[in-house]
Formats: sequence, C-alpha cells, structure tokens
Amino acid sequence: MTKSPVLILGARSDIGKATAHAFAALGHPVQLAARNADTLKADQSDMVLRHNVAVSLHEFDVLDLATHAAFVDGLPEMPDVAICVVGLMGEQSQNEQDLDAAVRVMRSNYEGPAHILAEFANRFEVRGSGTLVGVSSVAGERGRATNYVYGSAKAGFSAFLSGLRNRLAGKGVHVVTVLPGFVETKMTEGMDLPAPLTTTPDHVAQALVDAVERKVNIIYIKRTWRYIMMIIRAIPESIFKTRKI
Repeated sequence: MTKSPVLILGARSDIGKATAHAFAALGHPVQLAARNADTLKADQSDMVLRHNVAVSLHEFDVLDLATHAAFVDGLPEMPDVAICVVGLMGEQSQNEQDLDAAVRVMRSNYEGPAHILAEFANRFEVRGSGTLVGVSSVAGERGRATNYVYGSAKAGFSAFLSGLRNRLAGKGVHVVTVLPGFVETKMTEGMDLPAPLTTTPDHVAQALVDAVERKVNIIYIKRTWRYIMMIIRAIPESIFKTRKI
C-alpha cells in the first residue's frame, strides 16, 4: 500500500531531520521544506538510499508570509501530514535591548508557523482529512524572565494550535501540539541542560510519529515536564515575580 507524503517545515533543524527520517523509515514519501533548500541535497540522497522513499526539496521561508499560499499550492502532492518544527530562540538579553531581534523571534515562533499551518488547515478542511503538527515549547506555559520573548511566542503558537484543534474537530483534520522541553540541538548548544529533563531529536521524532498515529492532542516528550509546568503555573504571581526560575 502506497503511503501518503509527510511535509517537514523547517527541515534543516535537528528535530526536522530526525522527524523526516522517522517517517521515511515507515515508508512515507517526505517533502523537506526550508530556506536554501538546495543545501539539503546530501540529506535528501541519504534518506532515499536509506529508506527507499521519494524525498523532495522545497524552498520555504516562514517569515515571507506573502509566499505561503503559493508554496502550498506549488507542492507536487498535498501532504497528509504537515509538521512545523520552525523555531528561533535567540538570546533573551539581546531581545530585551534589540527590539528588531525580539520581533524576529516572535515572528519565527508564532506568526510564521501559525500562518503556514492556517494555509494547510483550510485546504485540509476542504479535503476532509489530514494531520497538522506544531512543535511548540513548555516555555510558553508561563512567562519567565530568562526567556519570556521566546516563551511568549510559543504561548501564542500553543493557543493557536489549541483553537485550530477545536475548530477542526469532527472535520477529519487532527492537530497535534508537541512540547519537547530541553532538546540537544544546535539551538541549545553550549547551554547547561539538566540531563534528566533533556531529550534528543530522535526521541522527539519517535514520540511525534506515535502522536500522529494515535491522534494524540498534546504531547510532552518527557512526562516530567507536565508536572513541572503544572507546579510552575500554580505559583501565585506575587511570589513568582520575585523568583528566577
């Protein structure tokens, strides 16, 4: 049985590549979308040889909203699963002083991802089938001084995914929100990450595949994060604002 294609938006990221391999290993054709997509030719060849599936490259800029509709309509085949793993953390200290940098972080983590998934949502709804996946972050569950610019954008993205899931329920389209926590990637390189709370791109990818197959709504890659964030959300604001968490 021929399997339907899976689209990875942000395919150059470590999580994006791992997710592409995970779906390709199951026999799904893969569409890799990223800026300067031609630089992914080596990854394309590797996936084709390793998994014996079709792998195509597609130029995509999440911040160029005006091109999104044409990007979707220009795909050789509409995917059954569209996964957005686009993200930009930036440096909180820089974001506080350089507001243009802050806006780029906000747009990269919320506006762009929400806009492109909205394009797919409308087409999937008309078709009556499909799965949308957004990789958000536990950082969006409460604003903290150490990363509130990034966290605020992820909070918006999580809320968008929740509303999209509510809107599309019963219309054949499922929406998955992925909350990874700390992941060992290029984006977190050099950070002192606590080992018990840190995962790998491969682990995220396998959990994401499972969530798509089982139609899970929200997935914390490490379950511990669910309870940690439950506690953090419960701290009264009068106390929370005086702490550095």
